[in-house]
Amino acid sequence: MIETIITDIAKSLDTQIQNYEKVQGGDINQCFCLYTPDGRCFHKINDAERFPQMFEKEAAGLEALRKSGTILVPAVLQHGVAQGHQWLLLEWLEKKPASTHSLHHFGVNLARLHQQPQACFGWHTDNYIGSLQQVNTMHHNWEAFYTECRVMPLVKQLFDARTFEKKDISLAISFCKKLNSLFPEEPPALLHGDLWSGNYMITANAAALFDPAVYFGHREMDIGMSKLFGGFNQAFYAGYEEQYPLEKDWEKRLPLTQLYPLLVHACLFGGHYSNAARQILKRCG
Repeated sequence: MIETIITDIAKSLDTQIQNYEKVQGGDINQCFCLYTPDGRCFHKINDAERFPQMFEKEAAGLEALRKSGTILVPAVLQHGVAQGHQWLLLEWLEKKPASTHSLHHFGVNLARLHQQPQACFGWHTDNYIGSLQQVNTMHHNWEAFYTECRVMPLVKQLFDARTFEKKDISLAISFCKKLNSLFPEEPPALLHGDLWSGNYMITANAAALFDPAVYFGHREMDIGMSKLFGGFNQAFYAGYEEQYPLEKDWEKRLPLTQLYPLLVHACLFGGHYSNAARQILKRCG
């Protein structure tokens, strides 16, 4: 299968694939380093029927981040479908050791991305966060978007899976009714959408982002996600605050922004993520 897809890629790019080797790249994808006369490329494959248009939507997200002119992302070289599998070919980026300076600059660049105001909350199409479909219906109000496109669809999914009970739905409804008073009012910002430590790397030029789940949302969502699994180096947050200071008490609001990724993880993996999301609903709802 991989040989057939590589042949398809070579024809699409009008180049020769001299060699390839498997590399690490997540749970649902097969990932490879491809060697061409012009250098290396990063190549990933997954099931086109199981995750329809995943790489097409990922490519669009990377392109939106690139067009912002604020942050480094790998260039999208090509994507397509072959033998029932979809594939995405990206520029190869070489990882370098992180330094205080590079992490500070990363924070500054993310803040610059967030400083570009957008017209609505949402995105022009639904996409994916991990392997879970992400609803992005456009809204003019953050609280309505967070309720209807983030919290309640996943709470319902967990209820249908018998992970959540009716009392959890009641807690979620109560939580969502309070959102107007919980979040500071800010314009929509283009978000990476899945900003954890596994989705960025330091390169020779700058910190690069990949595997996005982009949408226009409240900027604290990216910050909350970055803090969920231990947080980034403090230099990152110092750089962000210098460029675009967060509103007062943002750290107290971390559970509000982390609820969504915890619900995502609960839907995908179950276990303690379900209880962690439930505890936030109990505390805030």
